[in-house]
Amino acid sequence: MNVKTKISLGLFFLFGVILIVGGISIYYLREISDDAKSIIKANYESIEYMQGMTAALDSLKNDSTAIHGMEKNLKTQESNVTEKGEMEETIRLGNLVNELKKGYSDSLAIQTRHSIHRINDLNLKAIIYKNGIADETAHQATIYLIIIVTICFLVSFSFILNFPGYIANPITQLTESIKAIANRNYEERLQFNRSDEFEELAQAFNSMAEKMDEYEHSNLANLLFEKKRIETIINRMNDPVIGLDDKRHIIFANTEAIELLNKKEEELVGHYAPDVAVTNDLLRRLIQDIAIHSVGSNGSISHASAGTIEKSEKPIKIYAHGKESYFTREIIPISITHTGEKKPVPIGTVILLKNITPFKELDLAKTNFIATISHELKTPIASLQMGAKLLQDPRVGSLNDEQSRIVQTVNDETQRLMKITGELLDMAQVETGNIKLNLTSVLANDLIEQAIEAVKFQAEQRHVKLHLEIPDKSSSVQADKDKTIWVLINFLTNAVRHSPENGEVVIRCSTDKERVKFSVKDSGMGIEPKHLEKIFDRFYRVPGSDPKKGTGLGLSICKEFIEAQRGTVAVQSEMGKGSEFSFSLIQTHT
Repeated sequence: MNVKTKISLGLFFLFGVILIVGGISIYYLREISDDAKSIIKANYESIEYMQGMTAALDSLKNDSTAIHGMEKNLKTQESNVTEKGEMEETIRLGNLVNELKKGYSDSLAIQTRHSIHRINDLNLKAIIYKNGIADETAHQATIYLIIIVTICFLVSFSFILNFPGYIANPITQLTESIKAIANRNYEERLQFNRSDEFEELAQAFNSMAEKMDEYEHSNLANLLFEKKRIETIINRMNDPVIGLDDKRHIIFANTEAIELLNKKEEELVGHYAPDVAVTNDLLRRLIQDIAIHSVGSNGSISHASAGTIEKSEKPIKIYAHGKESYFTREIIPISITHTGEKKPVPIGTVILLKNITPFKELDLAKTNFIATISHELKTPIASLQMGAKLLQDPRVGSLNDEQSRIVQTVNDETQRLMKITGELLDMAQVETGNIKLNLTSVLANDLIEQAIEAVKFQAEQRHVKLHLEIPDKSSSVQADKDKTIWVLINFLTNAVRHSPENGEVVIRCSTDKERVKFSVKDSGMGIEPKHLEKIFDRFYRVPGSDPKKGTGLGLSICKEFIEAQRGTVAVQSEMGKGSEFSFSLIQTHT
């Protein structure tokens, strides 16, 4: 029997109790009512008739017409005879009324009055008897109702006490068992010894618990546990980390990344990254260089080089933790090799941001220090230069050969110090981002000619030939004239210095689409490939170079000057065939 049927039977039982009590009450009330009606109709009315005859008899002596009232009451009495002996007495009373009709006498009146009293006595006794029967019926009904109501009350009270528990206790047990399962106690079982829905529920619950216990001890559970542990580790990382799948959907973002992007986790995880980037400038900067996949002309999918970690060249400035912070971005393509396969398949990308704000602050302090020291050194160096020139002036006094060489050495070293100081100041200007550009439209040939004019004397001293390969019609570029000439002079000076005597330096100028390319090629020994990647780094000098002929800052400053003008620099070299340094600037149209 199911629970629904049991609840219905319980409600029908209570309904039946109400019907039984109500039916018995109605039955006995009707019995008592019938007894009362019987008394009124059978006996009380007869007494009223006799009272009417008595009144008529009292007035008959003086009023002969009163006999008619007696006859009328007698007639109605004859139709309401109900008690034993009442009929005989009524017949006798009729005979006496007939004699009184013939003539009144006191003896007849007395006999008639006695007959009326006897009929009244019969009805009064009947009323007393029937009233006793009615009282007995009421008493009996009261006893029966008390017994039935008591039984129904006890049964109903027992039903009220037990039936809710019959329904609620299994639910309570089920709730406790669910809590035990939630606490990873998968050995919890339900036992309901009853044939209803709760028994089926217990069987289903036990089956679920067994499956979960089996699942808990399976490899999948271990994998999910490891996944959870990795997610916890990622969230504990101090560096922001964002993971994308191969379709550029965000699959995870740790707490630092969520805070940095100023988004809620549900607004990031599971969403298409470019869609989120529409309303988030930082995310747009982070994913703008990521090409996860593209469809080729043959329909194949090509991915970014798997396993190659791409680092952002410049730090990203982000307002975080209440101040301007600097982060470097690393793009890490992730790929896996499926079982039985040899070729790795890209499955996503991880974007890692490293907070370099402390290093940036130290770098800024270093830059300010270098700028201050360089600026302060200019005055004593200028004094040394002035002193060296005065010593070389014949008006001060003649010097012997040894003294002349010493003074010349001092002069050369002060010149070198002045050059180093100037480069340090330029580097400080570059690092602080305070490069002041005066961009104008300049003819490319004019830039080359002025740079050659500045190094012509140095080239003649080393017997190095300067060979020009420039177009007859010069193109115009958008550039800062002074800084661009400084870059060309630096390239030419290095080329002349590294070319052998009687060597050649080739200066070229060509137009490529919307850019003008300037290149300087020397005829020296060249640079090993392993040094090319670092050649534009600050203070980097190719091993074996003369320490007196460079500081390692010139090329770095050249790169900064050109990139500040939205240009690019490059170097090509082959051992034994020289090196070629080049840069390109945006072409302007007049």
